Amino acid sequence: MTVFGTRPEGIKMAPIVKELEKRDNIESVICITAQHREMLDQVLNLFNIEVDYDLNIFKPGQSLTEITTRALEGLEEIIKKRRTRFTIGTRGHYYCICWSTSSLLPESKNRTCRGRA
Repeated sequence: MTVFGTRPEGIKMAPIVKELEKRDNIESVICITAQHREMLDQVLNLFNIEVDYDLNIFKPGQSLTEITTRALEGLEEIIKKRRTRFTIGTRGHYYCICWSTSSLLPESKNRTCRGRA
């Protein structure tokens, strides 16, 4: 599962997403957190990326705790449903804690995370 939520992250992750889509032996699952809805949508349209899961966590006046809670809850639900084996996300942002923590759930078949983009 590939996770990202901002325009800069989308730009960094687009080549990885496109490469994963070419691989017949990999089921590519795209999850966006969408902190920057309008700007991220521009990137998704530009690179023709189809999203499987949209957490849509942005709310006006939100706190960091609220963002983190929504991201963790959304990712947990997806991982329980999909039983993801590998999670890719960008590093350097607070919510990488969310996707990496979610990858450690017992429901995840493989507890490996990577985070360089």
